[in-house]
Amino acid sequence: MDSKSTKASPILTDPTPINKSRLGIYSSLLPYSQSGPSFSTSMLTIPRKKPTKLDDVRSNGWLDAMKASSPPRKKLLKDSKLEVASDDSNVAYNSWMVKYPSAINSFEQIITCAGDKKIVIFLDYDGTLSPIVDDPDRAFMSADMRSAVRNVAKYFPTAIISGRSRDKVFELVELTELYYAGSHGMDIISPVRDMLSTEHSNCIQSTDQQGKEVNLFQPASEFLPMIEEVFRALVGNTKDIKGAKVENHKFCASVHYRNVEEKSWPTIAQLVHDVLKDYSRLRLTHGRKVLEVRPVIDWDKGRAVEFLLESLGLSNSDDVLPIYIGDDRTDEDAFKVLRACNRGYGILVSSAPKESNAFFSLKDTSEVKEFLESLVYWKEHNAL
Repeated sequence: MDSKSTKASPILTDPTPINKSRLGIYSSLLPYSQSGPSFSTSMLTIPRKKPTKLDDVRSNGWLDAMKASSPPRKKLLKDSKLEVASDDSNVAYNSWMVKYPSAINSFEQIITCAGDKKIVIFLDYDGTLSPIVDDPDRAFMSADMRSAVRNVAKYFPTAIISGRSRDKVFELVELTELYYAGSHGMDIISPVRDMLSTEHSNCIQSTDQQGKEVNLFQPASEFLPMIEEVFRALVGNTKDIKGAKVENHKFCASVHYRNVEEKSWPTIAQLVHDVLKDYSRLRLTHGRKVLEVRPVIDWDKGRAVEFLLESLGLSNSDDVLPIYIGDDRTDEDAFKVLRACNRGYGILVSSAPKESNAFFSLKDTSEVKEFLESLVYWKEHNAL
C-alpha cells in the first residue's frame, strides 16, 4: 500500500451526540469537550468523598498491582554498593534479553521471516514514540521520531493504538498518513470497507474534515455518558491528593499517581475504588503509575489490531506480517494476538526485565526510532 492510500485524516465529524444512552444517563452530563485538555485535580471544587476504609484496596490486590506496574526511578550511582547492584541489574537484563532478543540485532531475522509478506506496523504512543514524563500533557515525540514514523508510513500501513483519546493522540502525532485507535482501541478510524459497517455493530461510515470517507468504529459508544460521569466524580474525589491528575480519554478515564507520594497511594486507590463500586459495568486496569477505568466489554488493543487488519484487507495471516511495538501492560493483549499461531511479532519497549508475550525487545524510544529507520532503509535499498 502506498502513502496515498493511507492518507485519511483522523479528525472526524462524529455522529450526532447521544441524547439519552441505554444507560439512562442524559447528555447534559457532558459539558466538556472530549478532545479538550486533561484536568488537574485542583481545577474543580466538587466536595471530595472521603474513603470509607483502606481494607478494600489491600484485600483486592490493587496496591500490589500499583507497585508492580510502577517501577522505581533509577538511582544515581554514589557508592560501591550501588555499583554492585547496577552490575547485578545488567546481568539480569542481559539474561532477560536471551528470551526477548533485541529487535535491532534480530532485524535480519525479522525481515527474512517476512519474506514476501506485507509488513504492517502498529505503535503504542506513550513510552514507545515519546518518553514517559511526569506531566502526560507534555509527552511530546521528537521531530526525528515524527520523521521516522512518517517515513515508515510511506512504505507500510501504519497505525497508532493508544490509551489516550483518538483526538489527543492525533494532536500529539500530527500525521495524516496513519490510522488511529484511541481509548485502547475503542475509538478507531479505518479505511472504508462496506462489509465492516454491516458485520460490526457500532461501525459507521463517516467523513473526515477533508471530506474523505472513512469507517468510524466505537464499540463502547453507549458508555460515553457513564465515563463522563465517573470522570467528574474522580476529579472531585481526588482533588485534595497532591500530584494526582485525572484525564478523560473519551471511552476510559485515567487517574495518574506518578507525582503522588507513595504514602498516599492507598488513599487514592481507595477513592477510585469507592467511585467504581457503584459501576458494575466498568473495570479497573493498571498502567505505569496510572489507574485506568474502562468499560466491561470484550475489546482491547488485540481486538483493535484484528479489526484494523480486517479493515485493511490484510486479515489473511499467510500474506501479512504485523509488527506491534509497545511498552505497557495493555499492549500485552496485542502481543498475545500476534503470538497466536506465529501470526506476527510483538516488540516490548523496556529497560528492565519483565515477562511478556512479545517476541523481541527494544530498550527505549531511541531504539524504537532506530528500528523504524532500519525498516525504511531496508525498503529503500533492498526491496524490489
